[in-house]
Amino acid sequence: MKLACVGTVLGVVASLGLTRLMRALLFGVSPTEPAILASVSLVLLFIALLACLIPARRAASIHPVQALRSE
Repeated sequence: MKLACVGTVLGVVASLGLTRLMRALLFGVSPTEPAILASVSLVLLFIALLACLIPARRAASIHPVQALRSE
């Protein structure tokens, strides 16, 4: 999750830095729209959380001796 948070912060900073380029690509929305930036960031962080949580829960449910025997 640390990497996802760092990536999200860097992505928001990069998007704010590239507003002139993005202005030509967006229609009807400002490139610095706070609601859009916040919602996209939250969705990406939620997906990253699920990507971390699902394998971690599966690994936590297996007994350590059984995991070591399978390898």
